[in-house]
Amino acid sequence: METKRIIIKDRENIKDEELSAAAQVLREGGLVAFPTETVYGLGGNALDEDAAKKIYAAKGRPCDNPLIAHISCAEELEPLVKEIPEAGRRLMEAFWPGPLTMIFPKSSKVPYGTTGGLDTVAVRMPDDPIANRLIALAGVPIAAPSANTSGRPSPTTADHVWQDMNGRIEMIIDGGPVGIGVESTIVDVSSPVPAVLRPGAITMEMLREVLGEVTIDPAILGPMSPGVRPKAPGMKYKHYAPKADLTLVEPEGMAMDQDQVMRMVETVRKLAEEKCSLGFRVGIICTDESASEYPRGLVRSIGARRSQASVAHNLYAVLREFDDLKVDFIFSESFTEDHLGQAIMNRLSKAAGYRIVRV
Repeated sequence: METKRIIIKDRENIKDEELSAAAQVLREGGLVAFPTETVYGLGGNALDEDAAKKIYAAKGRPCDNPLIAHISCAEELEPLVKEIPEAGRRLMEAFWPGPLTMIFPKSSKVPYGTTGGLDTVAVRMPDDPIANRLIALAGVPIAAPSANTSGRPSPTTADHVWQDMNGRIEMIIDGGPVGIGVESTIVDVSSPVPAVLRPGAITMEMLREVLGEVTIDPAILGPMSPGVRPKAPGMKYKHYAPKADLTLVEPEGMAMDQDQVMRMVETVRKLAEEKCSLGFRVGIICTDESASEYPRGLVRSIGARRSQASVAHNLYAVLREFDDLKVDFIFSESFTEDHLGQAIMNRLSKAAGYRIVRV
């Protein structure tokens, strides 16, 4: 299959003719990768079970891993769901369009192929102008997991998508680098107490300001039991992972005072030097503040420790760079788990397969 690449030069002044061919591909059951404010998505018609099968095949993704249906406006939600709980309405008013996915009881219109066999459906309204206009032009909700092969770090540029999807899908829309860099927050509003199934840029603190009581699904805190069916993407299977073995070094208690940070940096340095001494290629994920502390290894800062937004934005790009550099081992510093840090640590923990050294 030949994969066409469409470059959008001005994201703020998009012409419909730039996206019309992509919209037609989606209506006809094909696949199109496109940028959102979080990561690049791999889109197919969410109401077409065959399109869902194509998405799973292109990604190499297990078919019980649900897809997220993307809509362009609030009016497009009602046909997809049996009901909109009050918590869902309040979150829509506060955070849509934006990086928030919600889990609703699904209507009969949504095929089980899209929901991974579940009676619930995940729905998001992206804020990105390319994504939003493409969905509107297609005239159907778009199922769009991240546009990478299953398990790999999610793509934050069109080049990342090209590496994984060239020859597998009909089209890639190149809208430049994404803004946030980690996937949307997922909240299950189908149960009496809303539960976060995946952390993201809409943080727990922000959700509690709107809803009050919000719980955290245990899958965020550790590996999911093998026999449990995931209710949302990123819960069960290995995700976001580089090809090299990644180890996360984490201070006990995660208070991240100066002494703890120094012990963490020292441990990362020692682990990296041990592997370097054995002749391995070693990658180190650190911050602007600590980069000079590592004399050996391929050192990559993902931003300033005080700027969670920069860390989130750069995380996947650094993991993919280490793949390109063919490193054997990666050692990463940890980050506080407040605000956006919860999403950063969730992605790093899953990328490491919960291989964590506590100091």
